Order: sequence, then structure tokens, then C-alpha cells
Amino acid sequence: MGDPGSLVTEGRAGERSWCLRRVGMNTEWLLLEDGNEVTVGRGFGVTYQLVSKICPLMISRNHCILKQNAEGQWTIKDNKSLNGVWLNRERLEPLKVYSIHKGDHIQLGVPLENKENAEYEYEVTEEDWERIYPCLSPKSDQMMEKNKGLRTKRKFSLDELEGSGAEGPSNLKSKISKLSCEPGQQVKSHGKGKVASQPSEYLDPKLTSFEPSVKTTGAHVNPGPAKVIELLRKKKKASNPSASQSSLELFKVTMSRILMLKTQMQEKQVAVLNVKKQTKKGSSKKIVKMEQELQDLQSQLCAEQAQQQARVEQLEKTIQEEQQHLEGLEKEEGEEDLKQQLAQALQEYRSLMEELNRSKKNFEAIIQAKDKELEQTKEEKEKVQAQKEEVLSHMNDVLENELQCIICSEYFVEAVTLNCAHSFCSYCINEWMKRKVECPICRKDIKSKTRSLVLDNCISKMVDNLNSEVKERRIVLIRERKDEPVNPAQ
Repeated sequence: MGDPGSLVTEGRAGERSWCLRRVGMNTEWLLLEDGNEVTVGRGFGVTYQLVSKICPLMISRNHCILKQNAEGQWTIKDNKSLNGVWLNRERLEPLKVYSIHKGDHIQLGVPLENKENAEYEYEVTEEDWERIYPCLSPKSDQMMEKNKGLRTKRKFSLDELEGSGAEGPSNLKSKISKLSCEPGQQVKSHGKGKVASQPSEYLDPKLTSFEPSVKTTGAHVNPGPAKVIELLRKKKKASNPSASQSSLELFKVTMSRILMLKTQMQEKQVAVLNVKKQTKKGSSKKIVKMEQELQDLQSQLCAEQAQQQARVEQLEKTIQEEQQHLEGLEKEEGEEDLKQQLAQALQEYRSLMEELNRSKKNFEAIIQAKDKELEQTKEEKEKVQAQKEEVLSHMNDVLENELQCIICSEYFVEAVTLNCAHSFCSYCINEWMKRKVECPICRKDIKSKTRSLVLDNCISKMVDNLNSEVKERRIVLIRERKDEPVNPAQ
């Protein structure tokens, strides 16, 4: 079978596809497949995962979305990213769709200090598939499958090789070929079966670099080392780590010896296979001798593993004691912190109460001032009301004394003024003149009558300010006098 990549290339040969070409690089191009939505971000579940090595938080979890609209035009949308999406040097509004065309410049994030360009800058382009395919960035699901395959390979360990030696040389060769090529486990054959191995060169005295060896080679020895390393990582800031440090040194030395023994055992197993392969007859003594040496190495390895298990248990016990000690210290520190927090909260409560008391006093002063203003306003209102009543009373006196007809004792209705300057109601004087043609007041002969519109208007305006009873009585009087016919004077 051929290369899967070549099959994919041959299947789409001659096609032209849209992609985002990374500026200045021939790798990590982003393919825009027709009919598919393309999501870009640093989180899981996106089409292309971008993890910045310079600033990991520059790209949001789901930074932007690219998809085709109904007309088949590619569009881009900023999915509320922190550092934004820039199209042709202009920042896009979040959640708003923009069309992109060939040659457009797309920027994800912003440039860092002392940098002219951002880390992720792309150009929209349409190229032949043969040109695009070698430069494409792997999708997130492809990376996950790759990582899953690597984790599956790591599950093979040297213990399987040991088991295969017990089963027989027929299965040994096939299982040796399945071993993952990792530091401290690699077995390479050169020429005529010579073995080159590096049993201890990959051991790092630091704890951080020692962990991978424990996970790969010691995983099948016993379940303790991984747990011990995890506990040591959590408690590496212990105040008195002398006991755990000494136990850790013993642990590392024992692991080095175990690795060395396993490497020697591998060499012996490969040597046995090579000898059995080269010699069909005879040399049985040599094979038996080598198998005996292999068994001795296995016995020595088992003994080392037993010692390692004991040391691991002792190390776990020491770590537990240190952990308990640390928990006690943390508890004491927590109580002190709690006391400080309570004292601070009490101080804040007192400050708040003082502020509330000051505010209360200020409010009381304001309320008292407002009450005083209301009282003054009420007094002024009462004064105005008294003055108004006084004016009305004075006006009533004037109406009653000066603007009343002495004949009917009512306010003038259609007032007329005689030649003697006395005024009367037009109706009243006409009725009076039926009996006498002289003034009812001064007894002078009536020679002329003059209508006084000024008096009528003044009386009407003054009556409008009186109570409704006076108004109604005047209206009724005027109506009655208008309905009754008036005879001219004889």
C-alpha cells in the first residue's frame, strides 16, 4: 500500500482550494473546505488549534469562525475574542459577519511589545491542491488521533519482553520489534547482531526529567513510583525535606540499577536470538549458558524490584508524615489568617457604622432645615390668605355701601347716572319715575339719564370674585328684569 498522503493528493489532483496562507511561512496553512465550518482557537473542539508559544492567552478558546454564506462566499466572524480579529488592518466587531476575498489580510491577536507584526497573520488565497497540501496545518482531530497512537505505543514495556523470553524465542523477535523507541529502552542491532544500548545516559538527576523514565520503564514493575513522584511534586515545597530527599536519592539509584539490568537482559535476549539464528546444530552449550545468564539477570532484576518496592513504601510513609506536618502548619496558618480577616472585617464594620452615624446626623440636619422651611412657608401662606380675606371683606363693604341701588338694595344692574350725579339701576329708576320725576336721594328734578358702563364692568369683575350664591342671585335678577317689559317714562 502507498502513502495515505499521496492517495489524498491524487484524489484531489487538479483542484483549486481556498486556504489561509500564513504570512512568511510554508507551513501551518489553514484549509477552507467547501461546505464545512472552520473554527480557530486554542481550546478543544475547534477545527484548527493554535497554541502560542510566546503568549499562550493571545488566542481565545474559540477565537473566530469561517464559513460560506448562501452564495458560496467565505465569511469570517469574531467570536467575542479577547485580542480581536483584524481584516485588512481593521478590527472586526464581535459576532458580526464580514466577507473575505482573495488577497485579504487576516490577523489574529495583536503584536507584542517590540514586535511589528502579530504572531498569527494570514493571507486569503486560492491555490492548486498540490501546492497547498504539503503546507497544511493538521486539524485538531488529527492531532488527537496522533497523540492517542503515541500513548498506545508507550503501553509496551520491557516486561513484555521478559514474558516473551519465558514463552520462547519464537515470539521474542516479534515482540522486540513492537517496543517503543524511547530513551533508556532503545535496542538497536548493527551488522551481525551487535547490540548498542545506553542504559544510564538518559537518567537525569533532577526529579522533573526523572519522571518520564519512571512512567515508561517502571510502570510494569510496581504501581508505586508514579504515585510517589506525584506526591513528591505536590510536596516539593516542604519545610524539612531532608528525609524525603534521601529516600528519593535511593529511589533514583535503584531505578538506575533496574534500567541497567533490563538493558543487560535485553542484550542477552537479543544475543540468544542471534545465536539460535546463526547456528542450526551444535553450540547448544553456548545457548544453554546464555539462557542461564539470562535467568540470573532476571532473578537479579526481581530482587532489585523487591528492594525498590520496599524503598517506595518507605518513601510513601515519609511523604505522608511530611504531608501531615504540612497540613498542621497550613491549619495553623489558616487560623492566623482567619483571625486577621475577622479583625479586618470588624474594623471595616466599625468604619461603616461611623460613616452611617455621620450620614444619619447629616440627614437629620437636612430634615430639620426642611421642616423649618415648611413652617415658614405655611406662615407666609396663612398671611397671604388673611390678606386676601381682608381685601375681599373690604371689597364687599365697598359693594354694599357704594355700589348698591337704594331703591332695590342690590348691586347696580345696568347702572344709570342722573343729572344730579346719583346712580341707580335702569329698571329701578324707570319704575320710580312712573310715580315721581325727581331723584330719590336729593329730590331734584330728573332732566337726564346717562348709562354708566364703567360701573357695570367694575361690579361684574368684583362679583366674579365673590361666592357662588351672590353670583347666582345676580344672574337671576338680571334675567327677571330682562324678561319684564319696560314702559318709557311719561
